[in-house]
Amino acid sequence: MATERVTDRTDGLTSERTVERHDGGGTTYVERGGSGIGGVIIGIAVLALVAIIAFFLLNMNRQEAMETQAITGAANSVAESVGGAADSVGDAAQSAAQSVNPAQ
Repeated sequence: MATERVTDRTDGLTSERTVERHDGGGTTYVERGGSGIGGVIIGIAVLALVAIIAFFLLNMNRQEAMETQAITGAANSVAESVGGAADSVGDAAQSAAQSVNPAQ
C-alpha cells in the first residue's frame, strides 16, 4: 500500500512543499517545489541598484560637460578681450604716430 506525506514550510520569503510517497516495495519518491519570491526580491534590488548607479554616472557626465562648456566660454571671452585690446593698442599707436607727424 502506498503512503503519502505532504510537508509545507514557509520562512517569510520562500515557501516549500515536499511530497514523499512510499510504495510497498521500499522505494521513496520525493518531490520538492517552492516559490522563489526571495529570488524575485533580490532581482528587483539588483535592478534598482543598477538604475541608481546609471543615474549617478549620467549626472556626473552632464556636470563634466557643463564644466567644459564654462571653461571654453571663459577662454573665448579672454581671447576676444585680448584681441580687442590689441586692436585698441594698434589704433592708439597709429593715432599717436599721426599726431606726431601729421604729414602721413
